[in-house]
Amino acid sequence: MHFTKIFIIFIGLSLAIGIFGCAKEQKVEAPKQERITKSLVPSKAEVRGQNFLIELIDLEVVTIVDTASKEIVETPSLKGHIKITNQSKDILDIQAVTFEYLDEAGKTIPFTSGEKISKVSLFLKAIKPGEITEGSLDDTTIPRMATKEKALGKIEINLVYVPSPLNRETLTFYEKIE
Repeated sequence: MHFTKIFIIFIGLSLAIGIFGCAKEQKVEAPKQERITKSLVPSKAEVRGQNFLIELIDLEVVTIVDTASKEIVETPSLKGHIKITNQSKDILDIQAVTFEYLDEAGKTIPFTSGEKISKVSLFLKAIKPGEITEGSLDDTTIPRMATKEKALGKIEINLVYVPSPLNRETLTFYEKIE
């Protein structure tokens, strides 16, 4: 009987501590970072090269900004879709697509120290004449300087492919961030 009273008191104390111990008031802080997405204008662009038609669709720049200081805290990224059409009479083996960001004067906008540089999207796909391949631009970064007011004027795409021998083709898109 004595053991039963001790057991009941122990259970009661445990429940009381559990109920009142968890009733602390917790402050919820606002997020310290904000994700901002800006569309590029025009949102769809296409350029014909010697062997390819390239379309960039739904292009946008995603930045992560500190809510207090409004400073960009991570390297911005370029998002969207790319569609490549083989217009040659040969099978072309696409290796990669690289991106360069240019200002209105045509000068390269450089990445600054500490920024993540990811300007290459690997494709590694052979496409037949008239065939289309599509992909997403997810891992491509854009320099912080390009996201500043009216800094970006053009996006230059270098399409690396193997017909025989290795060949490169450069296409330029005129884009602005709004």
